[in-house]
Amino acid sequence: MTKNQARIFALVCSFGFFAIFIGLTIHTHTRIGEQTNAQNITPAVVAGKDVWHKKNCINCHTILGEGAYYAPDLTKITKQRGEAYLTAFLKNPSDYYSEKKHRRVMPDLNLTDKEISDVIAFMDWVAEIDNNDWPPRPIHVTGGAAPAAAKDSDAGGSAPVARGENVFRGATPTCTACHSIEHGQDGAGPSLAGMATRAEEVIASDSYTGDATDAAGYILESIVAPSKHLVPGAKYSTGTMSLMPANYGNTLTDEELDNLVEYLLTLK
Repeated sequence: MTKNQARIFALVCSFGFFAIFIGLTIHTHTRIGEQTNAQNITPAVVAGKDVWHKKNCINCHTILGEGAYYAPDLTKITKQRGEAYLTAFLKNPSDYYSEKKHRRVMPDLNLTDKEISDVIAFMDWVAEIDNNDWPPRPIHVTGGAAPAAAKDSDAGGSAPVARGENVFRGATPTCTACHSIEHGQDGAGPSLAGMATRAEEVIASDSYTGDATDAAGYILESIVAPSKHLVPGAKYSTGTMSLMPANYGNTLTDEELDNLVEYLLTLK
């Protein structure tokens, strides 16, 4: 190849890659509205964005990989926590986390009820953005990434339990974001260690207010209708409504719910 041919080759390749870059950039910009669900940007979402900036939330938290890393990434926070929990948390964060126990604390931002509602609307919109699975290892508000899902098994009766554990770790919101299966490790929700035994005790107690007649029924009820019987503890309910998301009956299939109950029944 002569020097002139090499020069032409370099110019053609340079302009070619530049044209590809411009084309991909234009294509990306044409899809921003679709990927961000721009049609869902309501006045509440805009107001919530203003609260996010006014309170400098990004000084501690990240969304979509942008911001500080002092506190957890909140890109999918509304999928990890329900609206009721987030509302109660933002009203008084110290009810849920303390600097002494958790070595970190969220300041009380003194938000009004409208500001809380707006910022949750903003975070709900952010959670629906197609972020191509970024960040790759999201930090949950319990302080760690979600544990890996269990491997499924077709070995007899263990298959429903294995599938149930997969649901436990992969549901939306993920159960592991709020619940531990270790004794004494309460998070945003109570530890589920000994869940099967505790379910039998609840059913037999005079204080039970739900409709279940056995442990399996109580566990299912606590998943799909958590306000039927309120678990004691100020940070678990408003006094009349559980802070646990109440949409699992819609987001999980009957089979997934049955498998999840089978798994939780093994926690004795």
